[in-house]
Amino acid sequence: MSPLLLTLGLPGCSRKPPAPPDGAAIFAKNCSTCHQPNSGSKAPSPDSLKRSSRSSVLRALETGKMKWEARHLSKAEKNAVADYLGTPDAAVAAQLAGTCQREMDPAPTNSSAWRAWGVSTHNDRFQTAAAAGLNRDSVQHLKLKWAFGFPGASATYSQPTVYGGKLFVGSEDGTVYALDSSSGCIWWRFKASGTVKTAVSVGNAGRAAFFGDTNGNVYAVKTEDGSLLWKMRPDSHPTARITGSPTLVANRLYVPVSSGEEGAAADPQYPCCTFRGSVVAVDTVSGQRKWKTYTITQAAKPIRKAASGVQLSGPSGASVWSPPTADLKRRVIYVATGNNYASPPSDMSDAVVALEMDSGRILWSRQFTPSDLWNIGCVAEKQDNCPSERGKDFDFGSPPLLRTQADGRDVLLLAQKSGIVYALDPDQQGKILWQARVARGGPLGGIEWGGAADARQAYYPVSDWDPDHPEMGGGLFALNLRTGKAAWSIPAPKPSCLAQFGCSAAQMAPPTAIPGVVFAGSLDGHVRGYDSHDGKLLWDFDTAHEFQTLNAVPARGGSLNGAGPTVVGGMVYVNSGYLNAMAGNVLLAFGVDGKR
Repeated sequence: MSPLLLTLGLPGCSRKPPAPPDGAAIFAKNCSTCHQPNSGSKAPSPDSLKRSSRSSVLRALETGKMKWEARHLSKAEKNAVADYLGTPDAAVAAQLAGTCQREMDPAPTNSSAWRAWGVSTHNDRFQTAAAAGLNRDSVQHLKLKWAFGFPGASATYSQPTVYGGKLFVGSEDGTVYALDSSSGCIWWRFKASGTVKTAVSVGNAGRAAFFGDTNGNVYAVKTEDGSLLWKMRPDSHPTARITGSPTLVANRLYVPVSSGEEGAAADPQYPCCTFRGSVVAVDTVSGQRKWKTYTITQAAKPIRKAASGVQLSGPSGASVWSPPTADLKRRVIYVATGNNYASPPSDMSDAVVALEMDSGRILWSRQFTPSDLWNIGCVAEKQDNCPSERGKDFDFGSPPLLRTQADGRDVLLLAQKSGIVYALDPDQQGKILWQARVARGGPLGGIEWGGAADARQAYYPVSDWDPDHPEMGGGLFALNLRTGKAAWSIPAPKPSCLAQFGCSAAQMAPPTAIPGVVFAGSLDGHVRGYDSHDGKLLWDFDTAHEFQTLNAVPARGGSLNGAGPTVVGGMVYVNSGYLNAMAGNVLLAFGVDGKR
């Protein structure tokens, strides 16, 4: 018989074509150790992954954050995993519904704005009464105005930015949207190469929008139409990522660099670890690097070989996961760092580092947890890459918070996953003024993503996540800025969704403060407004259900995590859904004039 007939499998052929790869079996063999509920690896569950589009799963395996783990899979096997996990792309394709009419005009550029992750460069997450357009009385009348669905997504990460009548927000599949901040219609889309977890910063006199993606790229696009101005990659390490939002000051963009190497170390064949965190200053007009400063001054060197023969190196880690904080008065950039991935330990991990704004020169640093050596290999089935002297993973996911007190003195706050908040004196090289324990702490505990502050108090949510007791672990603290004493604290309400995977009372999302009110989200899907004077609950909305969206994309809310509420111009914008908790894919807009 003709070899061609055998190859094509035409009638009369006796040889059967090989069976296609089994995506479920491949996933179970290669991925299920980390991707299972409560594995401790921080990886999303299979049920959460199955809300993602097929193309986003395949992109993660081929060029994204799972590239190393999937390196030994053939193209056919990667496609099989994507078919098994992902929703067919045709079912989640972006709709034309919801496109803005071209005759519409956005609001003027001098209207109220929220231009970056933390409102200001101080990362205090405090919006003035005039810019917020809300007060303690009007907050109680907030109603859902519109909902926007992210196609093919199972999580939301990017905190919305509002400027000139447009709302800018990134998404899981890398699409950055410019929506009308009043109606939610779509002005334009831009597609980055990976997930955009960062907030968008608006600068260059309102003409440019800046953001990063999980493939380690930084972008500048025109705010008018989303066309690309420039793209650059501030770090050449293959696992480099941009997870913290770049901070914009005049014509400089200060970019925090983190990595996926902590996760890659789950593979015992991975040569752990060589990445080191950094901050990079970028010119906003040209996209050229002005300076770069590493959080570990010496490059990693070979240390020893594992029993498997894999080369181990160090020091490594000290990623900068959160937005840098700019102190314009002192011309200083402050960053908080993560743990070391492997031995030996370094002296600027789990620390705050002060950099000279114009040169990147290290001025001073203060370490809070020495020798915190940890990576995902510590919770993997084979723990070959876990340091023998493993730490507690008490790194900083929260940025430094700079706030001027009522008496005119400045205080720099650091909130750690250990559950401790530290107040430092920025004029005395970070001298500790006070410290306060507000939580038990843990790898997913303590304070995860940040706090907020007004001139009197700092507000911190508690995230003592416990998979065995999901009804516990949440709460909100108000700390006196001068003394660190708790002005008040309230426990989280008992969740009504406890039967659902990922539901928890833990509160990981950063809060947002306006005069008289603190907004805070929870893993149970609720966003709440509290009276900042005594913690009384003023407003509560459950986002964990399905919504009819203006862009005709099926959408559901889930856990609030990673990004906090954006409050501006009489509106509250909230992203709902997170992968390692309750999945979701919706952006919600609330106003006091009711639902559209």
